[in-house]
Amino acid sequence: MDFENLVIETADFVSVITINRPAKLNALNKQTIEELHQAFKALQTDNQTKVIVLTGSGEKAFVAGADISEFANFSASEGEKLAAVGQQVLFDFVQNYNKPVIAAINGFALGGGLELAMAAHFRVASNNAKMGLPEVTLGVIPGYGGTQRLTQLVGKGRALEMIMTAGMIDATSALNYGLVNHVVSQPELLDFAKGIATKIAKNSTVAIAKAIEAVNANFAEGVNGFEVEIKKFGECFATEDFKEGTTAFLEKRKPTFTGK
Repeated sequence: MDFENLVIETADFVSVITINRPAKLNALNKQTIEELHQAFKALQTDNQTKVIVLTGSGEKAFVAGADISEFANFSASEGEKLAAVGQQVLFDFVQNYNKPVIAAINGFALGGGLELAMAAHFRVASNNAKMGLPEVTLGVIPGYGGTQRLTQLVGKGRALEMIMTAGMIDATSALNYGLVNHVVSQPELLDFAKGIATKIAKNSTVAIAKAIEAVNANFAEGVNGFEVEIKKFGECFATEDFKEGTTAFLEKRKPTFTGK
């Protein structure tokens, strides 16, 4: 896969997608959003990829926001379409992805950058990371799921404070808020994220995909997450991975999962 704004490296069943626009602090423009969609779509069926780590190039920024010049003159209908298409093509797509996605936040994650990190299944951050949703300083609100996912992750009060003040929080605050799972030094970040990914990759990919569906169901309007969990739990019994996992346990050996 050849991309202008992305670098992808795969080893030991872990693919690292690096957003590579250092001159723009890896800001999301239309092309980068489309390239990310195509990259995730391709890796979805790649047998050598079980987990994805998403990060930004350099040491300054994960993604420092959206490319404002692309939508500064949009009408109301154009703005609504921009948000709808972006959520469908990338942000919702990542949230509902059937393989684990870990965001490794290596600096500024602002606006669309934080929204992208929040769409990942969980986040780790370097100790120099700064996170925020500054959209109200531009006379607009977060449009790529920020008002929803931030509230789910940190609670209504903290989400509203972050959105209304447009302020940034540091990595320690993000950890205390539950916005990120871990904070490590900048040099350690990628290896740390890969380490977690490697642990995940040893487990049943088919079970993990069903777990993602079940957890996400808790946040879907009109969906009973417990019922989804029961259904997905039952589906696991029909998989080869379930037979292998239970047999390996009874035989006191490590399982060899096929993802089927």
